[in-house]
Amino acid sequence: MKIATYNVNGVNGRLPVLLRWLAESQPDVVCLQELKAPEEKFPEQAILDAGYNAIWHGQKSWNGVAILARNAELQEVRRELPGDVEDLHSRYIEAIVNGMLVACLYLPNGNPAPGPKLDYKMKWFERLTTHAAELMEFGVPVVMAGDYNVMPTELDVYKPERWVDDALFRPEVRAAFKTLVDQGWTDAIRKLHPNEVIYTFWDYFRDAYGRNAGLRIDHFLLSPHLDKRLLAAGVDRHVRGWEKSSDHAPTWIELADA
Repeated sequence: MKIATYNVNGVNGRLPVLLRWLAESQPDVVCLQELKAPEEKFPEQAILDAGYNAIWHGQKSWNGVAILARNAELQEVRRELPGDVEDLHSRYIEAIVNGMLVACLYLPNGNPAPGPKLDYKMKWFERLTTHAAELMEFGVPVVMAGDYNVMPTELDVYKPERWVDDALFRPEVRAAFKTLVDQGWTDAIRKLHPNEVIYTFWDYFRDAYGRNAGLRIDHFLLSPHLDKRLLAAGVDRHVRGWEKSSDHAPTWIELADA
């Protein structure tokens, strides 16, 4: 099974890119972030025509997450992260696919930091960590995939000294990610590529993609059930170079059959 995560940075404006990549890569399950579209504007028919069922949680102009499944049914479990009934951001959705629980998330950016946006990010991280611990206790295969807006280590960022005060790299943010992983989750990319420079995001400015001045902020965290089934992991870096592409590239893993 091939599972991918992709921050599309606007699902309608980048629909041709998304459909082209789906046809080329043919992942079985896809987590999308930053739909930037309200519920009724999600391109369901185009996704269906491409061979994928979908569930989504949209929001006008901002955020938005979706899970796609190729020739498979999706059983939605929840469409919000527990712990704050006043949080109206569309940043989390969860479903059962082929006996596996898939959590798709778009963690807050947190900039400018320090400030209210960083505070919101840290509280969201706490809620995610609490919920992740509950998912771990269910005893079923779980993958938490998405844009975490965190570079866990210096290996995950081009010129880390320039990012010291950024909300994606501040010590407390990296510590929060480590606390989450230490529950027993496996960072899929780093398990298979422990020392390799791998990026999933390149800014539109200053020819970042051409210079490979990137960040690794899109991650797969796997429960112990799936850790044992991990066969491959990588980034479709070339997609970032397509015309009118997102500033993220699709990131993927391959799992052995259970």
